[in-house]
Amino acid sequence: MSFSRAASTRGNPGSSPLYCDMRERTYFVYIMASPSRPLYAGVTNNLERRVAEHKKGATGSFTTRYRVRHLVYFEEFGDVTNAIAREKRIKKLLRAEKIALIELANPGWKDLSQGCE
Repeated sequence: MSFSRAASTRGNPGSSPLYCDMRERTYFVYIMASPSRPLYAGVTNNLERRVAEHKKGATGSFTTRYRVRHLVYFEEFGDVTNAIAREKRIKKLLRAEKIALIELANPGWKDLSQGCE
């Protein structure tokens, strides 16, 4: 099973397709959303596990309270320092800028994790 490849690979250009079985030393910056579109940005070394935690509501109070369950954007990195720096830049973006980033890569706001549960 693989995640849809609608998201950017800015952190690792020319990378091969992303599969649900995560490789060592791969980090992801991701944005989750709910149907009413609250946004949550995070970083992880295991995107499949982290998305599953969000879908089960097993994470922090914001994602549980607002039912943030859809993976709408992600980037892949080979270095944790770069991934954390990118997450911080995304978190500082205005909401409109985050929406533009998502819509550039995923105009239909499809759940990119579908089929990976």
